[in-house]
Amino acid sequence: MPTKRKISEFKPLFTNLAQTSHYEVKFGGLPSQLLAYLSRKGITSNFIYNDVGLLCFSTQLPTTSFALATINGNNMGLTENFAHTRQYGAISLDFYVDKNYNALKFMESWMEFIASGSNNPIGSNLGSLNQSRKDYIFRMQYPDYYKCDRTSIVKFDRDYKKEIEYSFIGLFPSSISALPVSYSSSEILKMSVTFTYDRYIAGKSLSLNIFRGESNN
Repeated sequence: MPTKRKISEFKPLFTNLAQTSHYEVKFGGLPSQLLAYLSRKGITSNFIYNDVGLLCFSTQLPTTSFALATINGNNMGLTENFAHTRQYGAISLDFYVDKNYNALKFMESWMEFIASGSNNPIGSNLGSLNQSRKDYIFRMQYPDYYKCDRTSIVKFDRDYKKEIEYSFIGLFPSSISALPVSYSSSEILKMSVTFTYDRYIAGKSLSLNIFRGESNN
């Protein structure tokens, strides 16, 4: 039999639902090798840490799942599932492109750096190869040089009283979608970037947050 409840009992629950339009993307923890490469491309640390996150007009909160192993025969007539690996899905961030194209240059240069082992031979005895050369080859950088560990998405609401934060470990861009341009009526240029990461932490993870007892949401 369903439970009888007065509207006044559950009204506060449904008048305090989270909204989708209040969030903040914060890039951080980029390796020094990557920052130096971006600086040579004209992308400043101020733009990375303060501006590009504001240009992100749409994203998704990350998701996770378990890879399962199926076991038959432990119990007669019963199939059991057990989790053996935690999996993380890629996320897509959509950006407005500023008139200086810094957002586009930031992502293009980041991906360029990942495959720049030929013309930026960090820790290598290969000669520097300019990209305009016909015999140019792609050589991937070490993951420690291009993965960042302090990028986060913070979801909050208008009153700023509650929030949930997702901090990404080992994050880097894996693809940039095509950017359509045309002679039809002008629109804001937008860019969609897919990011891959090793895992995320559901909650604040800085040492200061741990000291204050406010880590892990």
